[in-house]
Amino acid sequence: MDPEAASAPEAKSAPDATRRSERSRRAIYDAALALVAEVGYPRTTIEAIAARAGVGKQTIYRWWTSKGEVLLEAFLDLSERSYEQIGRQPYEFPDTGDLAADLKLVLRATVDEMLDPRFEAPARALAAQGVVDEQLGRTFVTQLLEPQLQLYVERLKSAQRAGQVRPDIDPRIALELFVSPLAQRWLQRTAPLTHEYTDTLVDYALNGLAPR
Repeated sequence: MDPEAASAPEAKSAPDATRRSERSRRAIYDAALALVAEVGYPRTTIEAIAARAGVGKQTIYRWWTSKGEVLLEAFLDLSERSYEQIGRQPYEFPDTGDLAADLKLVLRATVDEMLDPRFEAPARALAAQGVVDEQLGRTFVTQLLEPQLQLYVERLKSAQRAGQVRPDIDPRIALELFVSPLAQRWLQRTAPLTHEYTDTLVDYALNGLAPR
């Protein structure tokens, strides 16, 4: 053995910048979600997020340009982690052959998520801010809403192939019969969101209103 090597002080490993960045990012996510739930979106600031997360304000601005971007990324991460906890993929739609049952199952799960306190405050904030912030609104639709809506399209196309839905139906328009009333009731709080309500939406949409 080299005596100089034996007597040299043990080299210290360099700090893991990747791990440190991930810890900071996670802390910022948690801080943004917590603050929006506690004080609302208008009173949530980059400074407050940084203070809650224990990081410098410039750390946040190095990764994001606005609190809306922080919240959107935090919300997407929360959604992905929640699906992982229950062993599901973020974007999957059952296809059991029973269209009504599959739609009711998905819409019931959607109601449960909408009413979950972890999701409701940030989701409402993003929906409202997306109206006035065009870029944030486009990103919200592209990254979160559109992939989910596409699942309805694919399930309705499958039903068309099975002869359960008329071939002339446009699935992209048809899905609005389920999704739009639910979103409107949630946003405006005009009435309670329940499983019974979404089941009725499916029955009305699939069976129509005319006497049979």
